[in-house]
Amino acid sequence: MSRRHVAGFLILGAVVVLPLTAADQPVTYISGDQTRAAFEKGKPLIETAIYKVHASRRDAPGQAEVHKQDTDILYILEGTATIVTGGRAVGTKSVARDELRGPSIEGGQTRRVAKGDVLVVPNGTPHQFTEVSPPFLYYTVKVTAQ
Repeated sequence: MSRRHVAGFLILGAVVVLPLTAADQPVTYISGDQTRAAFEKGKPLIETAIYKVHASRRDAPGQAEVHKQDTDILYILEGTATIVTGGRAVGTKSVARDELRGPSIEGGQTRRVAKGDVLVVPNGTPHQFTEVSPPFLYYTVKVTAQ
C-alpha cells in the first residue's frame, strides 16, 4: 500500500492501519427537497459500510434497540421525546445482522430530549423512545465500528 492511502501507528506494540484521506471518495449532495421528503416518512439519506445518515421521524414510542456495531449520534430538530438508555434490553430478537429489538429496557437512564439536543449512544447500548410528541424529527448519524 502506498503512503498516500495508509499510515501506520505503533500503539503499545500493535500496528493500526488508518486511511490518510478520503479524498478519493466522491462528495455526496442531498438536496433540501430530498431531505424534507425523507423526514415525511423517516428514511435513510445515505448508507455506506462505515457510516449512515438518516432523516429520522417518530410519531409514537418504539421498541428497545441494540446496535452491536453502530454508534448513534442524534440531533433533535423538532418535537420532544423521552428516551431510556443503558440498562438491559428485555426479550430481544435479531431483526438484522448486528441489530436487536425487544419490547422494553430494565434499568437504564431516562431523559427528555428536545430541539437542539445532541445524544450519542455508543454501539452495544440499549436505547428506546418511550414517549414521543409528534412529529419528532431528528438526524441520526450512525458510525460503524471497524
